[in-house]
Amino acid sequence: MNFSKRIQSMQFSPIRKLTPYAEEAKSKGKHVFPLNIGQPDIKTPETFFESISKFKETVLKYTNSQGMDGLINSFISYYNEWNISFEKDEILVTNGGSEALLFAIMAICDCEDEIIIPEPFYTNYNGFSEAAGVNVVPFLTKAEDGFHLPNKETILEKITNKTRAILISNPGNPTGVVYTYDEIRMLADIAKEKDIFLIADEVYREFIYDNLEYTSVLYMEDILDRVILVDSISKRYSACGARIGLVASKNKDLIKQILKLCQSRLCVPTLEQIGAANLINTPKEYFAEVKKEYENRRNILYESLKSIPGVVCEKPTGAFYVVAKLPISDADHFAKWMLTDFNYDNKTVMVAPAEGFYATDGLGKNEIRISYCINSKDLKEAMEVLAKGLDAYKKL
Repeated sequence: MNFSKRIQSMQFSPIRKLTPYAEEAKSKGKHVFPLNIGQPDIKTPETFFESISKFKETVLKYTNSQGMDGLINSFISYYNEWNISFEKDEILVTNGGSEALLFAIMAICDCEDEIIIPEPFYTNYNGFSEAAGVNVVPFLTKAEDGFHLPNKETILEKITNKTRAILISNPGNPTGVVYTYDEIRMLADIAKEKDIFLIADEVYREFIYDNLEYTSVLYMEDILDRVILVDSISKRYSACGARIGLVASKNKDLIKQILKLCQSRLCVPTLEQIGAANLINTPKEYFAEVKKEYENRRNILYESLKSIPGVVCEKPTGAFYVVAKLPISDADHFAKWMLTDFNYDNKTVMVAPAEGFYATDGLGKNEIRISYCINSKDLKEAMEVLAKGLDAYKKL
């Protein structure tokens, strides 16, 4: 029996592929600090569960393929708070931001078309592109530059007659970069000049630190017909398990085409939509407290990494990740070794090797992505364990 070239070309997630090693470590009594995955430990707002508890229907029915009116209207209200205007027929509710991204790629690309992405990038960008038969063409961003974009000419060199879109995450996963107005303006100019789409993954919009000003791609009013927004409630409301996202665009014709894909999978789960629709009523204090907590964790992580000899990283300004370069040659082997062979006071850590966040062969081999989604006390302890492990590994 043969498998498709499409599925064989896809990589396993570098974020989740070490899970079996972590489970084995736990079975032996080790405590494993999960620094590999962006799973917030912040409490999901009560507003989500309150609305579900009021659901009294006797039949759990299909909903509209576009999404429930109440949820779409709540999203419209949310974006209005960010000075972003959407109409009802410009938003499609999806099974998380993941489905939104896959549908967007499938709607604008044919097989062998290309999407250009700054690397390192969220691993599923590559996975979804491969599933759609689309080629990822990366352009490099560097830690010493804070993972900000290169100059316009460098990006233009990557564009061919097969290029259909530029895809960015802002704030960035896995880098934590927050792009400036000038960077977003540059991408908008490129999209307009080259007649391509600009796909913006803005799921970490709330998590901007150091009093930086956030620039959404949707603030570029002269290119709104070629902007595709991918968004999700997962991180914003610590509701990853709800799997509620959206794809949105002022290009109504594009949304009509993507609706075909939404209809093919029938609908997004009803109860989760009901819960998500009420999240618009979450008190504003929730976001202020969550942002303050993540900024504190960011500071703990960065100061800890700076104190480890040989580690190189820049201070992230958004999201809740950092990419760090380690004084070793093989971060993948190190990450496995931390789970299989090392413990400090019967504790170890699980990190994500960064090679899987690059499309260019050979890059990221000595880097890891760390998520600071665990509480401050555990994070401090986890960083001590990581430092002890790295010191022991270098002596092997």
